[in-house]
Amino acid sequence: MKVPHRKDLASHPDPESCVVGRKAEGEALTGENAGQVLSCEIKTSGVPTPFMEAEGHIEGGATREPASDPAQSETLCMRRSSSPGNREIPEVPATDKVEGRPGKATSHKPGMDAPGKSDGCVVPVKPSNKCGAEAPTTERVEGRRPTKGNARQTAAPRTQSRERASIGLVRVREAARRDRRARFTALLHHVTPEQLRCSFYALKRAAASGVDGVTWPEYEVGLDDRLAGLHARIHKGSYRAQPSKRAYIAKADGRTRPLGIAALEDKIVQHAISEILTQIYEVDFKGFSYGFRPRRSQHDALDALWVGLMAKRVSWVLDADIQSFFDTIDHEWMLRFLEHRIADRRILRQIRKWLKAGVLEDGTWSETEEGTPQGAVLSPLLANVYLHYVFDLWVDRWRATRARGEVIAVRYADDTVLGFQYRDDAERFLKELRERLMKFGLALHPEKTRLIEFGRFAEKSRKDRGDGKPESFNFLGFTHMCGKTRKTRKFYVQRRTVAKRMRAKLHPRSCTRTLPCASTPDTRGGSRASWERRHGSARRAPVNRRPYRNSAGLHGRRVIKWPFRRIR
Repeated sequence: MKVPHRKDLASHPDPESCVVGRKAEGEALTGENAGQVLSCEIKTSGVPTPFMEAEGHIEGGATREPASDPAQSETLCMRRSSSPGNREIPEVPATDKVEGRPGKATSHKPGMDAPGKSDGCVVPVKPSNKCGAEAPTTERVEGRRPTKGNARQTAAPRTQSRERASIGLVRVREAARRDRRARFTALLHHVTPEQLRCSFYALKRAAASGVDGVTWPEYEVGLDDRLAGLHARIHKGSYRAQPSKRAYIAKADGRTRPLGIAALEDKIVQHAISEILTQIYEVDFKGFSYGFRPRRSQHDALDALWVGLMAKRVSWVLDADIQSFFDTIDHEWMLRFLEHRIADRRILRQIRKWLKAGVLEDGTWSETEEGTPQGAVLSPLLANVYLHYVFDLWVDRWRATRARGEVIAVRYADDTVLGFQYRDDAERFLKELRERLMKFGLALHPEKTRLIEFGRFAEKSRKDRGDGKPESFNFLGFTHMCGKTRKTRKFYVQRRTVAKRMRAKLHPRSCTRTLPCASTPDTRGGSRASWERRHGSARRAPVNRRPYRNSAGLHGRRVIKWPFRRIR
């Protein structure tokens, strides 16, 4: 099928930060090969091939037998028929004194355009389940009509996540993979009412409301009319971003983290645009970036770090953390980075509106000169795009051209762990990294950023110098330590939950489960023995004042010790 399409490539000079050329990476997600589409969506018909257009291929001279079974299935057959059978077509009259199919002596494809040719019916060869006298009354295998080829796929094929994806977004990803320097000039037309509906149902039902005060259940009432009006305002250019509502949550170090809660319609539109931009940037992002990406989680980042520390020659580890990253993102640099791949001015204008919408706190509006609100739907993607150009591309080039030994890197949002083979590489990298981040308005956290000796040779090196055991570092809630296996005594990276988080989880409830004492009042009367007969042993005692460890007998010691036993 010949499908019209348009490919629009616009040239734009790279910003100062991107001095490296992009090359095709193997970590891009796989997809089906398809035609070229960059600025407009190809829509294929989802109507399957009609039965009357199907075609059978057997010997000439066979006559067609219509299916007389009223229960015959109308399902399209696949590439091969599930049951063997004879495909029959009408008899073709002979021409040029040649019996059988016409043109057999003069053409390589005899009988292709013969008149009267029609689809055949597959005559089942497989017998019925029963034989003998019951055979005529037993249901036989029904025939299936052949198709000319594979049935056409629907316009929304299923993805690996079992969700239906727009074929236009699939084409966008394929175009982005084919040309890593292509700039997309028309993307807003992918924001359809169906896409807005999917984005609405992807939001959390119980999320806090923004400055509009509209909750998810309230917006669902009359959803079709609301989404139609929202879609019209987006494409007319009359849609206006609303300011974020300021909220604070407590951090582990005692400080507070500012959040920005967007209005519900802003969440819907941000999610829809995020789905479009994700198709482009998932092709560009590096493999060591794991934060806020589809089909990637914290566990994947932890596993990648563990494999890197175990398999590579790592002797020094740099635990780097960017200070107040989301609050110090430069808006101008952010838009310049987006212009590398996005040439649709309507998309860029909308993102600028969200960045400049401001914050509403205690009824007072304040303008945001820098940063993106934490808690917004689009913020994780914008943060990844910013660090992709500021950090990822630079690290990938640095370890290929400047490093003397091996270098590994794992980044999750603004938290990064790098491993170096030599100390001079690590110190030089840390110095140049500070200069690189300062150029784009960022800075490393002075307390959380550390360079430590870590690896299979760290214990011996520090013991020779008299420095004690190797240091540990925290990453994504786990403390990584140098250890050894029990049997072979080989190097092994141990991971345990951060002690501060463990204590916060266990204190004070886990250590205050108690048994009733002699002075505990019993409304039913009786002693402690009678209470235990009614409520069970000490293992199932409810909460009270006396802890297990203070209770008499062996029950208390067993209950305290069993959760901490090492699993063999």
